[in-house]
Amino acid sequence: MAVINRTPDSFFDQGATYGLDAALAAAGQAVADGADVLDIGGVKAGPGDDVSVAEEIRRVVGLVSAIRDRHPGVVISVDTWRAPVGEAVARAGADLLNDAWGGADPELAEVAAAHGLGLVCSHAGGLAPRTRPHRPAYHDLVADVREYITDEAARAAGVGVRPDGIVIDPAHDFGKNTWHSLELTRRTADLVATGWPVLVAVSNKDFVGETLGLDLTQRAEGTLAVLAVCAWEGARMFRVHDVRSARQALAAVSALRAEAQDSAVHDGAGVPDDGTGAQPGRGAG
Repeated sequence: MAVINRTPDSFFDQGATYGLDAALAAAGQAVADGADVLDIGGVKAGPGDDVSVAEEIRRVVGLVSAIRDRHPGVVISVDTWRAPVGEAVARAGADLLNDAWGGADPELAEVAAAHGLGLVCSHAGGLAPRTRPHRPAYHDLVADVREYITDEAARAAGVGVRPDGIVIDPAHDFGKNTWHSLELTRRTADLVATGWPVLVAVSNKDFVGETLGLDLTQRAEGTLAVLAVCAWEGARMFRVHDVRSARQALAAVSALRAEAQDSAVHDGAGVPDDGTGAQPGRGAG
């Protein structure tokens, strides 16, 4: 899943793909580099200038429509928590709604159901959209995350979202500190065990930088290491800025898992099913 941000203040690219032509070029490059999913965002995740619903729609709908025309086989995801935006992009040709804010607008799931779109169900620790946590604490982090996102997935299925289009995301760094995000990485398999496909969005995030003592421009290698751990643990979708490098890292993990699977069969043991690099196809989220 490649990140394509039509925002002037994105935390990573600082608006490099804000212009429509630049965003389309980035989308084309991502597809050429092996992206199966393009995740389009119109609002910066962190605090910043207010972005109205109308402005978010203006930023993303034209891009969704243009990508649909140019890349008919790619899965188009839109990163939004707002139901009116979901409605607009559904009509423009989107396949998946990526709700990074834990169901802040409950009607978003109903929009996904009405249009046959997939839905990402995430855990943001109860934060309002575009806010940062202050000393987040959990009695049992993984249990809390697992319970919340599986409840959200069940609720989505209950309002009519196709179960094969639902993905869960622990949402590293959303409502969490660095220790929390590292623990979720180490225990990705606990989320995989729920049976729902797991998305991880760890690319260049603060927990990678804080762990290694590196600024935003120096987190590429750390990102790949975290992706590899999540892939080994069974995650199935990977939201990234550098598609080519991520593809290569995930291919290596897939080969290692296949070798481990073969060895386990001979030894009479087992390893988790290999889902690396796989994600629901267009129309299935």
